[in-house]
Amino acid sequence: MKNLVIYFAALLMFTGCADGQSKNNNGDAFAPVPKPAAGQAVATFGGGCFWSMSEAMSELKGVSKVVSGYAGGKTKNPTYREVSSQNTGHAEVAQVYYDPKVISYAALAEAFFFAHDPTTLNRQGPDEGTDYRSIAFYRNDAEKNTLLNTIKKVNQSRHYSNPIVTQVVPFTAFYAAENYHQGYYRTNGDNPYISSVSEPKVMKFRKAMKAELKPEFQK
Repeated sequence: MKNLVIYFAALLMFTGCADGQSKNNNGDAFAPVPKPAAGQAVATFGGGCFWSMSEAMSELKGVSKVVSGYAGGKTKNPTYREVSSQNTGHAEVAQVYYDPKVISYAALAEAFFFAHDPTTLNRQGPDEGTDYRSIAFYRNDAEKNTLLNTIKKVNQSRHYSNPIVTQVVPFTAFYAAENYHQGYYRTNGDNPYISSVSEPKVMKFRKAMKAELKPEFQK
């Protein structure tokens, strides 16, 4: 029995976000990149596997849609396999569509830093590589200053034992991921990665950001 437990622990250790993709969806169509509706704003964050990051950000009040995708690199219209090869320069990201009258960019930035571990360089749990790096994109100077101030605030709070290593860079382009990655967290609860890695992250996020969550996630 002890050997069996060790086996499954080792299996989880070497199972990452990339291993959870459907083997039958390599040619899956890409999701569309929606245009923000009137009065909406857009923010883009990357913090490891986009399955849990997209779910966490979608649970915030004022957020109407979150699209999983790729940003931060130079390759146009990259595929999941290409990004996973770490040759595109892209990171897995979540693009957030929100109402700034309901939730501020500052609140989104704070949520981002609690939705993953921003102190580990090019790594989140079992996922390792530049495609899993912590990265936040700004679209203007005000957002840049907000991100830098939030990093300073979180560092001073000692919420994390180590300093934040998140890249803060100007936004250039976002490419939506394949359709099967959209809403993956909610439709693949039986995936061992989701239940063992993603779900604990989302649960921690809910505790940290309870006041900013939609009512159905405050329970």
